[in-house]
Amino acid sequence: MATATTGEARIEIDAAPLTVYELISDIARMGDWSPECYRCEWLDGATTAVVGARFRGHNRLGKVRWHTDAIVTVADPGREFAFTILHKNGREETLWRYQIGQVGAGAEVIESYRFLWCPIANRIAEVPIPRDKQLRRGIQETLNRIKTVAEQASV
Repeated sequence: MATATTGEARIEIDAAPLTVYELISDIARMGDWSPECYRCEWLDGATTAVVGARFRGHNRLGKVRWHTDAIVTVADPGREFAFTILHKNGREETLWRYQIGQVGAGAEVIESYRFLWCPIANRIAEVPIPRDKQLRRGIQETLNRIKTVAEQASV
């Protein structure tokens, strides 16, 4: 069985990189963008995206629901926002990254994921459900939604 370990998509947005970053790094709005993660909240008293801040994401895929905890690993306004999903045992599982670059008067955003460690249960689940296809579709949908809101905010 071939488990995808990385994936990415990119999009150009007619908005300033800082505007785009502020939308992406506001994890309370993750449910506005993601087709899978419908809600996030900060943990341990965190209130904003800074390196080391932790948050919980609530996810759904069809009838299946679960939550994951994450830690912010990069918070560079206007340039990059990244976080790592943590397994229940504390091990780093998946790195999610948003790289933002200046393109003319707007921004290019690259959203990517990289599996750092994949529990056996996830690999077994991959047999009937090709997770990489779901993630790639989800990334593109996420970027399209961010683009819509960012461009409306820039008008």
